[in-house]
Amino acid sequence: MFVVALFFSGCSNSFAQSSTTGRPRIGLTLSGGGAKGLAHIGILKAIDSAGLKIDYVTGTSMGSIIGSLYAVGYSADSIESIARSINWDLLLSNQSSLRSLFMEEKDEYYKYIVELPWESHSFVLPTGVLEGQELWLKLSELFYPVYNKKDFSRFSIPFKCIGTDVGNGEAVVMSKGEISSAIRSSMAIPSFFTAVDYDGKRLVDGGVVRNFPVKDVKEMGADFVIGSNVAGGLLPSDKVRNVLQVLLQVAFFREAQDHKEEVALCDIYVPFKMEKFSMGSFSQAGEILDFGIEEGRKLYPRFKKLADSLDAIYGKQTLPLSRLPEAKEVTISSYEIKGLKNTTADFFIHTAGFFPNRRYTPQMLSDMVRSAIGSRYYGRINYSLIPQTDSSAEIIFDVTELPLTFAKISLHYNKFSGIAAIFNLTARNFFVTNSRSMVTLNVGDNLRARAEHLQYFGRRKNFSVTLSSQYDRFDVATYNTYKQDGLYKQQYVKLDAKALHSTRRNLSIGFGYRWEWLKYRPALNSAFQFSGFNSFHTNYVYFHHNSLDKAVYPRRGVNIEAEGDWVYTQDPEVTFLINGNPVSQDSLKVSKDPYSRFMINVDSYTPLSRRTTLQLMVQGGANFNYSNNIMNEFSIGGLTKLFHNQVLFAGLQEGSLYTPAFASLQAGLRFELFTNTYVIGKGNVGKFETRVNHTSQNC
Repeated sequence: MFVVALFFSGCSNSFAQSSTTGRPRIGLTLSGGGAKGLAHIGILKAIDSAGLKIDYVTGTSMGSIIGSLYAVGYSADSIESIARSINWDLLLSNQSSLRSLFMEEKDEYYKYIVELPWESHSFVLPTGVLEGQELWLKLSELFYPVYNKKDFSRFSIPFKCIGTDVGNGEAVVMSKGEISSAIRSSMAIPSFFTAVDYDGKRLVDGGVVRNFPVKDVKEMGADFVIGSNVAGGLLPSDKVRNVLQVLLQVAFFREAQDHKEEVALCDIYVPFKMEKFSMGSFSQAGEILDFGIEEGRKLYPRFKKLADSLDAIYGKQTLPLSRLPEAKEVTISSYEIKGLKNTTADFFIHTAGFFPNRRYTPQMLSDMVRSAIGSRYYGRINYSLIPQTDSSAEIIFDVTELPLTFAKISLHYNKFSGIAAIFNLTARNFFVTNSRSMVTLNVGDNLRARAEHLQYFGRRKNFSVTLSSQYDRFDVATYNTYKQDGLYKQQYVKLDAKALHSTRRNLSIGFGYRWEWLKYRPALNSAFQFSGFNSFHTNYVYFHHNSLDKAVYPRRGVNIEAEGDWVYTQDPEVTFLINGNPVSQDSLKVSKDPYSRFMINVDSYTPLSRRTTLQLMVQGGANFNYSNNIMNEFSIGGLTKLFHNQVLFAGLQEGSLYTPAFASLQAGLRFELFTNTYVIGKGNVGKFETRVNHTSQNC
């Protein structure tokens, strides 16, 4: 007992005073710090291993996420497992899963680097870059077991977190309401995450004013405080070298002074030295977790000594095997939708696939929200569950609609098409409701233009009709035994009308009609050349399956496109020349006869490891009874789909071969060196039918 008394003589006066009236209350404070906050989990693991009971928890930003999960009942081991399994790239982005989008929306999704919404007769800028819809959903899933606890003091461990009121710059201590909204508010780093409306205030990251909220855990009743701090503080002047660092430096000036006062209130202060990591090092999440666990091992003897000493004085505490309430399915008996202006409640409910008086799991609720987001009418949807007296719940959807009109800009470079600026204007409900109209213009070395109107029908908006037009002007090289032989100016015009039925979000079938017109004019002379145009009237049936997880560099899924065509009588008008001299039409007769054709493309992605992805692509097509017809062959070559009838083939330039029938297999291996930086290797084999005597050729 004498040794125990010596141990406690080093603690704070408040600890000593409270120990005379009852067991001292232990508070835990976790700082903000972005990705570095994952190191807090190592401290929690050491606390759990030592059998030390925590009575109060406070946190800011990432510390609020880790701390709240611990407070509601997740063990440190469970939190570690969650952190290691999360797809941080998806969670901390504006991307939704491609699988949740309407089939008709997938081709246009996430194609532009700048998207400016048009509202109230002007362009407006959001309060931050990231809305973080997937983050909202993940938080809602994790906190589902305590959906019926709107007072954070009723958690297994009472909890508070900190936000900052953008109206007056004051700290806002959150202890009631929706825990997922509170956490999202606490981590809304200014200019990165959008601000959050919470309890009548608009909040951003609490780290702006109080990144290490020790005084708050003391006010909750803690006699003894363990403080884990992963924030590195302000950078020295000579280390501030870019605009991002300047913004963060200025944003946290005020917090730097508060930090000094908070550290002094800790009884056990754990400062992490994490110079090799930054707030955005989520790609190194595993390393940060391992680092935190190692630091926790060093602190374990101290936590164990504290737990044993308390047990020796006040008697041993029996800690429950599990503090997390059981997450049961809930019957949702009613609903309310807030924030609708441009869409109706009926549209929202049907696109979400929600039915009252059914039982729902948290995963089902997330999928339901993703379905509504997939309509592209909504930018953010979060929900709260309100317990009812009959053990059911009312669901309240808080919806932020996307503006109906967007101006979009991107840049594109390809060796074949050159450099281009891409401008897009997309408007929804411009002509009629439940529609999308857009115009796209590529301006650069070549010119491309496209206009489209998409109209949805049906209760679940799974029927659609699309009317589109397209104009391309390219310089197209011709090849003789894979060496460039000539150059043509190609013009292409397409008018298209199609009707589709999407049986699911990843499958659509339909039929359509299109009219195409092509014109070729020599730009560089070659031994054999032609000049003229042809036009096609085509009816087609269409099948499309897309289960890819991302629009750009997908990790898993399959994309299948198949089409069967009937090409009606054509109207060619062509002149052939050999060495500059016209060739008799009798010797090179051009057919106008109708014919059928078929095309299929299967593109699959399979992750082999966290950084490596295998791609397999099968392509095939044939023009049947295509005898002496022209200008509708398949064009072999290139790595990126750019023009009609193009068949991707690594190692060949665009237009290296023209064939009426082909089959090819391509395999690729993609390795992610750094975040969004890849090395890709591809190889392929193919069999192509040539026009001369209908012989075949292998590549």
